[in-house]
Amino acid sequence: MVPLAPTKLAQNFHETNARLAFFLDSLIPDLPPSELLLNPPPYAATPHQMAALLSELMRAGQWLRSLPREKDATLERELSAYRKQVERLRVLLPSIHQTLLGERARLEQERARVVSTAEWARRSRQTL
Repeated sequence: MVPLAPTKLAQNFHETNARLAFFLDSLIPDLPPSELLLNPPPYAATPHQMAALLSELMRAGQWLRSLPREKDATLERELSAYRKQVERLRVLLPSIHQTLLGERARLEQERARVVSTAEWARRSRQTL
């Protein structure tokens, strides 16, 4: 990968930070970590939201591997903002995981109910 100029890297991180903030805000408003742990989000992240977050993190990972030794103030500021967005995601991930586990349990329960109903219907047809 060809190293990018610090100003281009700063611009890239600025755009990534904006997208990460948008995706994270769509999951839950900007709350202090202590409040987030006490009040997890009431819904699961969609596959689209998770794919978008992963895409941004992968893109930023490439840029992080090509950081110059000397960073200007703008790049340092954008890297600090990126760290804050990643920290928001790190705090949010356990809540997303917990919500997804609950959703999986609900779906498995619903599947068992459908299977049971189908079995009842099959047996009912046999007795008629």
